[in-house]
Amino acid sequence: MIHELHINQTLENPEVDLTDRVVLITGASRGVGAAAAQIAARAGADVGINYRSKAKRAQQVADAVAAEGRRAELFAADLTDQVAVRSMFDLAKAMFGRIDVLVLNASGGLEKDMPEDYSMVLNRDAQRHAAEAAIAVMEAGSVIVFVTSHLAHFYGDKPVMGSYETVAAGKKAGETALRDLMPQMAAKGIRFAVVSGDLIDGTITPKLLDRMNPGVIEQRRADTGWLPTTEDFAASIILAAGRNDLEHGATVYVGSTD
Repeated sequence: MIHELHINQTLENPEVDLTDRVVLITGASRGVGAAAAQIAARAGADVGINYRSKAKRAQQVADAVAAEGRRAELFAADLTDQVAVRSMFDLAKAMFGRIDVLVLNASGGLEKDMPEDYSMVLNRDAQRHAAEAAIAVMEAGSVIVFVTSHLAHFYGDKPVMGSYETVAAGKKAGETALRDLMPQMAAKGIRFAVVSGDLIDGTITPKLLDRMNPGVIEQRRADTGWLPTTEDFAASIILAAGRNDLEHGATVYVGSTD
């Protein structure tokens, strides 16, 4: 079994078979989540698309999934609302009959005018509550994938730019909280994986960081020689969902960890 998997080049095809599996992705109306939805559909999965408020964008993702010949359903729910989240999982289970893969992709913390504790509320508390709700309805053979960044995964061990520190601390706490749930997952036969990415070229967070710290993206590209794209990262997430040779709690690293 594989404890760590390192992806350091473009991943055009995750080469996994998710035929007739049901994948529910949080924060799937744009960016990595939207790309992961389409890649999951190409791998044969039906897809639940969670979004908070961007209904039009979410519908476009659903249309893209349908264009791959797979079923798509939309689930509007703010992950910080525990009642809404539990209702989402109950509804998804009722509509699809089961949930085989949960991708915990939604995150935040760089938004303006949010409470001081917002990063912890969204990136730690909401992720734990979502996982607990999923564990209650998922069956043996299911998978939960947590999406994070190297800046967060290595927080406390490696330096992080000040503008991202609040988010990094929240997501690191979120990963720890989810790993604490691993015994509960194992008891139900649910596999857990973490997918951690370098700065992802084309996603909103690096763009925001580059505005706060001009040149950070190009400097990182120069230092490492390659930055994964949105599609590379999304494909890696679906790879983690479908690779049953990954052991429970394995980490998939996308891009350089240096």
